[in-house]
Order: sequence, then structure tokens, then C-alpha cells
Amino acid sequence: MTTKIAFIGFGGVGQALAKLFIQQQEDLKKKYDLDPVVVAVSDVMKGSIYHPDGLNMEQVLDVLEETGNLENYSQEGLTTGWNSIETIKHSNADMIVEVTFTDVKTGQPAIDHCRTAFENNKSVVTTNKGPVALAYNELASLAKEKGVFWGFEGTVMSGTPALRMPVTTLAGNDIKEIKGILNGTTNYILTEMEKGQTYQAALEKAQALGYAEADPTSDVEGYDARYKAAILSNYLMDTPIAAEDIYCKGIRDMTVDMVKDALAENKKWRLLARITKTNGIVEASVKPELLDADDPLAGVSGATNAILYECDMSGPIMLTGAGAGLIETGYSLLIDIITFRRQHALTKS
Repeated sequence: MTTKIAFIGFGGVGQALAKLFIQQQEDLKKKYDLDPVVVAVSDVMKGSIYHPDGLNMEQVLDVLEETGNLENYSQEGLTTGWNSIETIKHSNADMIVEVTFTDVKTGQPAIDHCRTAFENNKSVVTTNKGPVALAYNELASLAKEKGVFWGFEGTVMSGTPALRMPVTTLAGNDIKEIKGILNGTTNYILTEMEKGQTYQAALEKAQALGYAEADPTSDVEGYDARYKAAILSNYLMDTPIAAEDIYCKGIRDMTVDMVKDALAENKKWRLLARITKTNGIVEASVKPELLDADDPLAGVSGATNAILYECDMSGPIMLTGAGAGLIETGYSLLIDIITFRRQHALTKS
């Protein structure tokens, strides 16, 4: 089945997905009857191109690498210059891949992108936390009303299926608590501090390795994990919690002495997101917690993420994996598109 795709945003993650389309083309057709055809790419910094019959993505990537501007790509019948909303409304795409840089305080422009797509009967896959953390109920209801698909697997643990796995594989369980290490940057810093590094030295090393941004505030203050906790509550606990209502404390005040004292007591500090359901009431927090050294989450080191689901029937189930990375995040979008294809096939059967 041909699935016509428009990219809204075309940074590292979008380009990673485009490369996966090229590399996996034959396997996607053979295994999943999926033939993704990119008809549009719109990026606020790189320009915008659209062709209803599809773009040659190998040439698009080459032109972008050589010139930095999508509009240097040439194809007869090409439309250029549309902004993101025009691309969503007027292209013939079935699926919008929303991978813009989004303000996590407002969820924009991704919320408007998702809303516009659904209003125009187009499905969406995204890795943006903002729409799911801040506007989940509205957008999920609109997608359902319009009969379109909304995928956001990559918003919590990138290509590690922290959302789909509990919904499918753990179906039938009542999940009483979710707790996890949902930010690789802070976990890397804490494990470096266990080796004797100061907080500042560990942070600088994380920045040098690309784990932390030049401005690491979102990571080290716990804001990134807080938005992920809101997503988990929205989607898995079926209880909306505003991100700003989740207690949040980061690791900026952690010292080497605190880490050493914990190790001396056979304990380890980890920044945990915790979502607990008691008698139908859901509470959430993000904060450093002292864990016994034999706790499974205490054993998670470096930039790895991990999440543990406390289930009433299957007991505790833990999932670990990469929580970031261009290929991993691009893969999370591909997971969602394959799921969209499978669901579409079921409705047609």
C-alpha cells in the first residue's frame, strides 16, 4: 500500500527516517505491504518542496547536504515555498510526520500541526512531547472523531517501546505504578559521579559526548522527565495530569559527597519519574531517589533509559533501552507508521 507522507520539520530525526525509508524500501514492501512515498518536506529553516507524485528522497538529501536549502531541489511540477500549515492542508499526504522543534512550555507549533492535520483528515506520527503532554485529550478525541491515526511512541523512550509494549503485551493487567529513568543525560551524570567526577565535570563530559545540550536546563532540572511522566499518565493511566502539577526536582544540587555516602550505604541515586495509581487516584513526581544497590533501576548506568511497570497479574516488568539517538528516534516513527499500516489493513479486511 502506498502511504503518501509529508515531513513537517526536517532536522536530524526527519532525515534519519527518510534514510530508513530508502534503506528498508524492499523489506517494508515485502514484510508490511508498506510503500512510503514522500510527497512534501517543509522546514522553517531549510525551505519547502511538494510534488503530488512523490519526491526523489536520495536527491533531496544530497541537495540538502550540498546546499542546505531544500528549494535547490529540481523536479518538473514542483511546488515550493509553502509553510507548514499550507503543506498540511494542501498536500495530498495521508500521513504527517511532525518533527519540528517544539516549545515544551506551550507545545507549539506541534499542537497546531497535529490539530490541522486531524481537521483535514490526515494521520500524524510525531516525536514531540508537547502535544501529548499538554493537549492529549483534545487531540486524541479529534483524531478519533476523524478516524485518523496518531502515533507518538518516540516521545518517552525513543525507539524503545515504552508506550506500545504495555498497551499490547501487558494487556489485561492493571498497572499500579510506573517508575523509570527517563532521561539519559542525568543518568549519565549520576553514574559518572559514582566514579568520583564532580557534577560540573560530569555535565561537561556529557555535553562533549552530545548527551547534554549547551543549555542543559531541561534535562538536569527534570523538566524533560516531567513531560514524559505526564505522557505516561495520559496514555497508560488514562488520567490527565498537567505537567506543571507534577512535583519536579532535578539533580543540579547533587554533590560527590552525597553520591559517595550513598555508595557507602550500598545505595545509589537515580532521577526517577514515578506515576502511582491508588484507589483510582493518580499521582506523579520527578525527583532524585535513593535506591538499594540491588534495585533493578539502580543497576541502569550511563545514558541508558529504563522503565518498570508494576502490574497486578504479571508482577514487575522492566524495559531498558536507548532513550535518544537519531536512528533510534527515526525508528520510533517507523514503528508508528508500520502500526498505522497494520491497522489500516485490518479495517479493510
